[in-house]
Amino acid sequence: MEQNYLKIGTARDLTDKKDRRLYRFFEMFTPLITLSILALAVIFSFSLPAWVSLFIILYDIYWLFRTVYFSVHLKYGYDQMRKNENQDWLKKLSDLKEIKNGLPAKSWHDIYHLLILPMYKEPLEIVEQTFGNILKTDYPKDKIIVVLGCEERDKENAAIIAGKIKEKYGDKFFKFLVTCHPKDLEGEIAGHGSNDAWACRKIKELIIDPLNLPYENIIVSSLDIDTCVYPKYFSCLAYHYLTTAKPLRTSFQPIPLYLNNIWQSPAISRVFAFSSTFWHTMNQERPEKLITFSSHSMSFKSLNDVGFKQVNVISDDSRIFWQCFFYYDGDYRVEPLFYPVSTDATAAPKLITTFKNIYQQQKRWAYGVGEVPYFLFNSVKNKKIALSKKISMGFDLIEGHVSWAASSLLIFALGWLPIFLGGSQFSQTLLSYNLPKITSTLLTINMAGLILLIYLSMLLLPPKPPNYGKFRYVFLAFEWILIPFVMIFFSSIPALHAQLHWLTGKYMGFWATPKTREGNFNYAKN
Repeated sequence: MEQNYLKIGTARDLTDKKDRRLYRFFEMFTPLITLSILALAVIFSFSLPAWVSLFIILYDIYWLFRTVYFSVHLKYGYDQMRKNENQDWLKKLSDLKEIKNGLPAKSWHDIYHLLILPMYKEPLEIVEQTFGNILKTDYPKDKIIVVLGCEERDKENAAIIAGKIKEKYGDKFFKFLVTCHPKDLEGEIAGHGSNDAWACRKIKELIIDPLNLPYENIIVSSLDIDTCVYPKYFSCLAYHYLTTAKPLRTSFQPIPLYLNNIWQSPAISRVFAFSSTFWHTMNQERPEKLITFSSHSMSFKSLNDVGFKQVNVISDDSRIFWQCFFYYDGDYRVEPLFYPVSTDATAAPKLITTFKNIYQQQKRWAYGVGEVPYFLFNSVKNKKIALSKKISMGFDLIEGHVSWAASSLLIFALGWLPIFLGGSQFSQTLLSYNLPKITSTLLTINMAGLILLIYLSMLLLPPKPPNYGKFRYVFLAFEWILIPFVMIFFSSIPALHAQLHWLTGKYMGFWATPKTREGNFNYAKN
């Protein structure tokens, strides 16, 4: 039987020895590049300290220009998001006279939204807030199908929560279904992706097929259980779906704002949350580099074509993009919505637990470096995709993960190595004397970019709880001095840790971020 290359999770899934060795090499490829860069920086600091010093200076200058480039995209992405929040998307839908992109829909009223909400050990207040925000959206509820995907591993707690949610919201939508993903299924990694795939198969079997709903007329939104959609999200999504040239070859990506519990989170969590928010906002301005992340949407037809999400991977949200990309021979893309959804910042009752959770979450995200071997291997197997496209997308994918793990260490830590390791002869040179001054100046200029981040973070903040003092905003501004600490210890190091898992073949399991919430604030604007 022919191997299905689109369903590979790790090298051990391959039956052919030659293929397995090739895939294993690709798993090690990016970690080896990252470690080589860091190791050479240390080695050459001994033997070639002057050259390393020049490299560090040039690298800092490169990041200065890159910071300016990112800042421009970030500001534009933010402005576009605010503009889209104020659009009347239902009116824009009503103004559509004709659907011309090959869909069977005759009007926007034919479009259904299918929401997949996997749940595992989350408290009732979080799940209820998510459903409350869905109910407040402007899209007709008789065109919304909701699936609450429970886990057998959390059967007792899930049964209680699902029962209460069904009692309160079960009759508010066109269809509502509770599924229970069985535990210990062969070939599966217990987690978001396998739960999502199970829920999709069940809704297809029990509702979509019996009602003969056209797959092309169903937009699937895979949402984290703490995702609070904003009021016009589904109408905005439907408009983009109906006006995109190839909706069946397109995924749709909102901007994730980590704001649900931002006021209750500790400082380190807030800086990390805003940094992630700004990164994804900026990426909306670069659609050619955009890959699905966290909450995203796509056609049910496309999802069904590729056999739903993979059940043997951790990074299911990005993998579904690559599945479609190779299934359709490179004819697949991501459309930015420039419209927000709100999720939780990582926080816990104890500060040390918050640190651990942020580290674990970042490591899980960075474990997406496993998309590199998947991309490289399928690029070898698929001869129909243009080589130039493979090279361009492959370079962006690899460079992004190498930079994730190495850049902060190179900029903030390794820049001092030539001084300490270069020996007495180098320490007497003019370059050695000026290196700390030059790097400090460049880093100071780079840090000036924080002014924009502070400004935008203040604009994004939800209403301040009444028990918080008026000087709280000042403290929030000063928290940004933690950014070097965050970039090294909660970005580069966990990313490097994730790459070491792939290098050594000690594959990770899925780690579900614990959700806690003090109070019950509704941050999606009305």
